[in-house]
Amino acid sequence: MIRPMNVVNGVQPEAVELNGDTPTMRLFGLLEVIASKDRRYALQDLVEETGLPKPTLHRMLQQLETAGLLQREGDSRLYGIGSRLRRLAENLLLNDSHHGARHTVLRQLVEEIGESCNLTALSGSEVVYLDRVETAAPLRFYLHPGSRVPVHCSASGKVFLAQMSPAQRRRLLAHAPLEAYTPKTLTDLDALEREVQRVRKEGCAFDNEEFLPGLLCIAALVPSNSGPSNLCVAVQAPVMRMDMEKARKLLPALQRAALALSRIDSDTTAGPETGSRAQA
Repeated sequence: MIRPMNVVNGVQPEAVELNGDTPTMRLFGLLEVIASKDRRYALQDLVEETGLPKPTLHRMLQQLETAGLLQREGDSRLYGIGSRLRRLAENLLLNDSHHGARHTVLRQLVEEIGESCNLTALSGSEVVYLDRVETAAPLRFYLHPGSRVPVHCSASGKVFLAQMSPAQRRRLLAHAPLEAYTPKTLTDLDALEREVQRVRKEGCAFDNEEFLPGLLCIAALVPSNSGPSNLCVAVQAPVMRMDMEKARKLLPALQRAALALSRIDSDTTAGPETGSRAQA
């Protein structure tokens, strides 16, 4: 069990307790502490956060780093999420028990608008396709689940960037090469920041041939009741069938699908008794 820190009027926060019956469970508790915040931890930070002795924490961090669950960054004194833990999180999203219900929502959206639709999540500086339903139209772009797109040239990526604080965006983009995939790709940080501010204002984002020539995309965030969301729903189509004006007209349908996807998580969180009452 992890007890969160309490910060009151600048008083020194209480240490997080890493309770567990086994060393493995205490390692898991330490991973929870590190993954719970968007920051990198030095050894001394974790000593202050948990109250554990420095030698004990150093040994635990070495074990987690050796397993690929954490990795050292910067000057090699800061610990962050490792590639193995990130892949685990992605696989959980790709294969979780909600997949069937979410796929149904995507299929219904495709039937309504007639274009291919995706469900996406942010992973590091990339957007991962968790699910996709293709249009029946003969001309289409094939991007299968598991495909990745850089955050700066993805409609979903811009939505995720718009959720972040300016400091979070700067930190993420500082380590993400803003490669130009097409002449329309935004590779200037100031231009990308202006685009993110537009997304915050309008509640949707576009990829206007910024990743693949001839492909236009519009994305909207799937709302979350438990803090920032890591899900987007998006529509993609060739520019010969969908321009920016037509894409904007699809936004209400996209937002309805986003709410339906959000309710899938909400119904599960509410539990069987609440769900039964909702159906009554």
